[in-house]
Amino acid sequence: MAVQSGKDLLIKLDMTGAGQFETIAGLRASRISFNAETVDVTSLDSLGGWRELLAGAGVKAAAISGAGVFRDAATDERARAVFFNGEIPQFQVVIPDFGVVEGAFQITSLEYAGSYNGEATYELSLASAGALAFVAATPLAADPE
Repeated sequence: MAVQSGKDLLIKLDMTGAGQFETIAGLRASRISFNAETVDVTSLDSLGGWRELLAGAGVKAAAISGAGVFRDAATDERARAVFFNGEIPQFQVVIPDFGVVEGAFQITSLEYAGSYNGEATYELSLASAGALAFVAATPLAADPE
């Protein structure tokens, strides 16, 4: 995988509930993390006293965060409505040259800030609220030259 620009990591929100995804505008920084809890099944019979984990068990979760400036009234308003109405819509995270992660997320934090001589900014955090789907990026065809 070649070096990728950070601006290509996109967080998209379903604007209508019908799969119409739009990039949340003005983001300057984006992050997604995946986590899985472990289930320890170590016993006195465990070989050499080494810890054993139960495969496929435990809770899986994903968290998304982003920070940026206001650029687009439609996505700003949709994010506010999602938070204040307690909605859990579909989101997509586009990871360059890796793929797209899609699923239901709840906005768990929405923060606004500004300074006297600077721009108004916002930060948001999301928590996964169900199973996530992953679609791998298709590799670009080799350059014929």
